[in-house]
Formats: sequence, structure tokens, C-alpha cells
Amino acid sequence: MTELLDQDIKYLKGVGPHRAKLLESELGVKTLREFVTTFPYKYIDRTEIHTVNNLREDMPYVQICVHITDFNTEGSGSRQRLKAIATDGTGYVELVWFQGAKYYERQIKLTERYLVFGKPSWFNGRISVVHPEIEVIRPDQPAEGTFGGKLQPHYHTTERMKRASLTSKVMTRLMTDAFALLSGHDLETLPEYIRNAYHLIDRNEALRRIHFPDSAADLPEASRRLKFDELFYLQLDLLRYVRRRKQRDVGTVFAKVGPAFLDFFQNHLPFSLTGAQKRVMHEIRDDLRTGRQMNRLVQGDVGSGKTVVALMTCLLAIDNGFQACLMAPTEILAGQHFATITGLLRDTGIDVRLLTGSVTGKKRKTILEATAEGRCQLLVGTHALIEPTVVFQRLGLAIIDEQHRFGVKQRAMLWAKNTIPPHVLVMTATPIPRTLAMTVYGDLDVSVIDELPPGRQPVTTLHFNSQEATLHDGLLRQLKEGRQVYVVYPLIEESEKTDLQDLMTGFESISAAFPEYKVGIMHGRMSSTEKDEAMARFSSGETQILVATTVIEVGVNVPNATVMVIENADRFGLSQLHQLRGRVGRGADKSYCILITHNRLSDHTLRRMEIMTETCDGFRIAEEDLRLRGSGDLQGTAQSGMPLDLNIADIVRDAELMAVCREAAMHVVETDPDDSLPQNDIIRRQLKIMTHREDFSGIS
Repeated sequence: MTELLDQDIKYLKGVGPHRAKLLESELGVKTLREFVTTFPYKYIDRTEIHTVNNLREDMPYVQICVHITDFNTEGSGSRQRLKAIATDGTGYVELVWFQGAKYYERQIKLTERYLVFGKPSWFNGRISVVHPEIEVIRPDQPAEGTFGGKLQPHYHTTERMKRASLTSKVMTRLMTDAFALLSGHDLETLPEYIRNAYHLIDRNEALRRIHFPDSAADLPEASRRLKFDELFYLQLDLLRYVRRRKQRDVGTVFAKVGPAFLDFFQNHLPFSLTGAQKRVMHEIRDDLRTGRQMNRLVQGDVGSGKTVVALMTCLLAIDNGFQACLMAPTEILAGQHFATITGLLRDTGIDVRLLTGSVTGKKRKTILEATAEGRCQLLVGTHALIEPTVVFQRLGLAIIDEQHRFGVKQRAMLWAKNTIPPHVLVMTATPIPRTLAMTVYGDLDVSVIDELPPGRQPVTTLHFNSQEATLHDGLLRQLKEGRQVYVVYPLIEESEKTDLQDLMTGFESISAAFPEYKVGIMHGRMSSTEKDEAMARFSSGETQILVATTVIEVGVNVPNATVMVIENADRFGLSQLHQLRGRVGRGADKSYCILITHNRLSDHTLRRMEIMTETCDGFRIAEEDLRLRGSGDLQGTAQSGMPLDLNIADIVRDAELMAVCREAAMHVVETDPDDSLPQNDIIRRQLKIMTHREDFSGIS
């Protein structure tokens, strides 16, 4: 059976070498197994025949049974179109084809009865259907036509596939041939005891229903079964990896709370820790005493105090005779961390150094020597920290900020810098719902700092459809009070010339509108030195307005900046808007975020603007962002370790089912720790197939 499922798709009747190449390049399908798990993305209801007088513009695809009473071709060349008038006796409908007019003109006969299928719309005072499918209904044939009045599956196809006549209809026919070939074969992937415990139909029936449903009633059970398969094996793979990692990864014990930690906590911490910070510190302390390597993710909204928690963890490492390092994705963020940490540790005598790609020559050599000799106790930097020339004497703790910006191999190079793997603390200011965190960061224990420090005021967010006069007046009031302002433009790709023009035009316009104030500019095409200088001028107050792109999204901390203006805010995702908003509200003064868009917004975009004005809660925004975008667009998901592909399940929409699957997977791990029970033979075979591994050691 395995051999048949792993058969090259080109051997399936009707495919061949050319279509096989297209299926692989366009859909990633190489085998029969991958083909039958290429699921329809929607279904068209072919079970009901509507009457013309009941058609409305807001209807989805519908079927009508009509006679064509008249037709004619208009225009010529690429502008040619065919119009036909049809009726079923209850009213008249216009059928229009802009492509293939000559073909349909030859096919249409006024004597025939047709089954017409398409999307109704309203045009020139009449209901019409553009580019409908039509099928002749013979006198001895039911009105439903050859399709038989069922749900019609639709498969994703690309333009390249369509040009090769590999349409959704052809995919349906090929799928029929594939199931005929597999008839009589057992496609089951779960043991009977799991199917019974969770009331799952068998996989053969689920696949038949999902591809060839007789009605909508067939779909819920089929969909639940196939989603369960994917989420169960995803969770099982992660849980086995975590279990084996904890058995394997010995860590150093940080038993001592010494002078560095206590001195900082008692004499140098300029504020009290929040309850959330204290809770997370307790979780970290518990990890550091187990003798196992800590692998913990700390999630915290913008301004929640993650850096202080990271610093206190570094001090625990230093008190126990180890070095610590903090790796950030950009020089700006690394420099910001360095400035914050050195400010907090002033007069403590702790040796903190900064290493980035811009540090060269004698200064770099001095830092490398101090690190290798152990004199540098805390090294802050960028990916420069993973270079072979950076050698630690005794690295005990590695902190990664914004992990999703680093690849797996980059992080592994940092872990390899010590004989015993250092404890790992990952920080992210991008809140991730727990159901998603257990998948994206499935190998990490999760802590959440869900409380802002006292004195921080929520940022007031406003949405303008254009740069109204009230915005200019508001900015001027803030500037006269000595505050500073960010104005951000969406330079998404550095090659987008129009965006760069918008940025430069905006810079000139703002400079002209506020002549008595100094305006700075900062964008991705500037060198690191130029960006650092622009940021330094804004941080010091030398410039009062900073016109920038998203290079200021993470790591910039100017407490005196109280206004964030985001131009073309509709071009940003919710999470990115929230990150940008987090650049203000970092002091005690009231702060504002102004979202500027054009007037005509889709309902989807308008909803994003409404969410931003309704809440400053990063976790709620993350949930809404995932609902609106789905899980597929999440930055970093793939490289952070999604070990198995999801074809039908969605880790956002199917969050409740994933929790159930995690429970089932946990039961298997706990009751069969040695992978030896005969009842789980089918699980071992399937996990091997899905992960392409001989063992079950999990993601790397």
C-alpha cells in the first residue's frame, strides 16, 4: 500500500510528465499520497435549481435552467463579447462572455434547453451572469445535468496550470481516477482506540466525503477527521521532541543568587517590578535550578519590561560564574539594549560590551579578547555574536530578542559556543496566542508578561481619512509643548520607487509645514552609520520630527516622542501597526497614534483600523490579526519550526481541535514512552512517513 501511495503522480491516468511537473512546481505534489491530500478549498452547491425571477446580486454561484431566446456578438478583437438573452418563463437574464465569444456563438442553439451556472450580478438595470458555465440538458435528462446535483469541489489552480488545461474540473476528474486506483486499499493512519475515543470516522470515508460530498452534511465529520490527523501528528512530533530534549540536554545549575543580582535589585533598579515580571522571574529561577537546559519564551507587549527580566537573568548567570550574551536582529535594537543595560548597571562594576558588524579594528579585537578571557561578563550584539572569531570562556546564558528574525542554523551556532549548552531565553514583543505559541514555539516553555509598568498610559489611537487640518493643529500643539513626533511611510520593499518618492515628498511637505522645527529622515537605503546618526539626533532632541520607514518599528526608545503618524496605514498588518504604535507612550506623557488612510477602504481593512482604535492590548490584536489573515502569513512560522505541513487544518481557526489533539498526543507519549506498544505501530509508520525521518527526534 505504501508503495502505491508513494508512486510518482505522472503514472496516474491523465497526468503524464508535463502535468506532473506542473503539479510539483505549482502545488508541491509529487506522489499519489500528496495528490489525494490536496483538498478542495471550496464547494459550489449544484443541488438546487433557482428561478430567474428569484436571482439577486448578493447570491453566490447559482444554477438556472433556461432557453436562450437571442444572442449576438459585439465589438472586435480583444474587445469582442457575446451577449445572450435567456429565460425560464419567470423572467429574463443576460449571459455575457468576454472570452471565447466565437466558441460559444458556435455552440449556442435557440432550440436547446441549458443548465446555466454562474454568479448573478446587476448591470444596466438587468440581472446578468458573466462567463457562466453552460450545459445542454437533453429531453430525457434531469434538470441537474450531468453533475447529478451534488456539491462541486473546487481545487486551487494557477494560471500556468490553466494554460495547460489543468483546471479545477480536470483536477476533479484526476481525483476520481486516483480513488478508483486506491479502491479497496486501507488508507488508515490512526489506531482504532484513538478513533473510538474521539469519535472519528475512518480515513477512507473521510477522504471520499471531502473530495466527493453528496451534500453539505458530509463535510463536518470528514473535515474534523482529516484535521485531527494533521494536528495530532504535529503535536505528537513536538511533544516527543520536547521529551527527548529534556532527557538529553543537561544544563548548568544556577543555584546562587549573588551580589550582582541583589545589588542591582536593591540599589540600582529605578522602579518596582510588576506582578507579571515577578511571576516570570520565578518561572525562570525554577528552570535554572533543575540541572536541565532552560528553553523559555518570554512574551510581552511593547513596554512591558522584558529587557529588565532579561538583564536580571543575566545577573543570575554572572553571579554563578558564567558569561551571558544578548543577540538582537538589528544594530539599532542591539545598540538600544546596550544603552538601556549600561544605564541600569551604572556603577555596578559589571563589564558589558557591544559587538556589531560596525565594530572593527582595534576595538573589535579588544572585545574579542575580553570575551575569550572571561573579563566581558555580558556581550550584547547582532548576528556578529555567532561568528567563529567570537569565543566565550564560559557562556552560561544566551538571550535571543525577536527570535523569528533568526534562522534555526544561526541560533544553533550560538548554542555550540559552549561544551554544555547555555540556558536559552527567547524574547518577543509580538504577542502570540497560546494555541499558536504551542505550535510555532512548541519546543519552548512560554511565559507571558501581561502587565504594563505603573505610570504608563495607554496610547490614544485615531483614524483619519486624510491629512485634515485638525491633525496639523494637534501636531503643532505637541511640538510647542516640547514633544517629538514620528511620521512613518510604508516603504515595504526597498526597490519600490513610488514609496521612496512618497517618503521624500512627505519629508519636504512636513519640513514646509513646520518650518520652525527640525525634521530628520531615516530609511532602509541609508547606511547603518547614517541611520544611527539620524536616530541619535532624534533621541537627543536635536530634531523634533522624524520622517521614517519601518526601520523604527523595533528597538527605538525616545520617551519624549508622544505622536506616531502612520501614512497609508492600510498597507500595514495589525501586528506591524501595533509595533509602530509602541514607539510612543514610553514616557509619562499622554501619547497618540494617528492612522491615515484614503477614503475608500474594504470592509476587511476598515475592520483593522477599528481594532487599532478600540484596543492597545497586543494579545487581543494578535488574535484578531490571525483571524483576519489566517496562520499562513505569519512571519517566522516556517523557520521557527513547523515540522509538518498542514493541508486542511488551520492552527488559528482550529485552535479548540488542536487542544484536543494535544491531549491525545500527550496520552500516547505518556503511555508509550519507549515507542514499543503494538497498538501504536500505525502511529510510528505514519510519523515516519510524515516527517521523513527514521527516528522521532523532532524538529532541529
